[in-house]
Amino acid sequence: MPLKCVAIDDEPLALQLIREYVSRVDGLQLIQTFEDAVAGSEFIRNNGIDLLFIDINMPDVNGLAVVRALEKKPMIIFTTAYRQFAFEGFELDAVDYLVKPISFERFSRAVRKAREFDHYRRRALSDADDSLFVYAGYQLLKIPFASIRYLESMEDYVRVHRDNDKPVLTLMTLKSILEKLPADRFRRIHRSYIVAFDHISGIQGRKLRLMSGEELPVSDSYTNVVDEWKRYRDL
Repeated sequence: MPLKCVAIDDEPLALQLIREYVSRVDGLQLIQTFEDAVAGSEFIRNNGIDLLFIDINMPDVNGLAVVRALEKKPMIIFTTAYRQFAFEGFELDAVDYLVKPISFERFSRAVRKAREFDHYRRRALSDADDSLFVYAGYQLLKIPFASIRYLESMEDYVRVHRDNDKPVLTLMTLKSILEKLPADRFRRIHRSYIVAFDHISGIQGRKLRLMSGEELPVSDSYTNVVDEWKRYRDL
């Protein structure tokens, strides 16, 4: 089944290039293109699509704002002439970020990532997988929730600490990754840490001790987590 795509860009030549590239790639179906971001976002709200190619720096509205406003988001590939927006793009869980001028090779690589993500997403839904999917080293990794001890913020990245395996570094924020974790099993305890309740062995003062022997601080804003863990432990 082809991925249904929409492209939004205020530059007609940029849209023409997207149309040409899509026509050269099997498995993509370009449903519509828009120079007007408002009309494009309205179309997406009313029509189910799989993949959106969208410019960031447009005269009437910022492409990042368009994506943030979408209640049901398709996969996103940002296209822009400005590298400085890259982190904000990935913070919105974009599949990829293409800097203009875009070569066909680079476009094809972004599409492969979208297909790979779509494949894993569909498999996760059909199999009811209990896992987190993240990009690391240009690969989509499946990390079972049960293997995650804690997650650590590293400025623009998050380090996922796993049982019996090396940590995984992914370009995301703690806030965005927390939304992908089951709320009954994971809690934020500090501006730099999210912890898995199943891996906590005890509490000493303002520190959580993990079964692995590691200790994590609990900040003043998250002291209620201590009582939540005690209730979770007694279930």
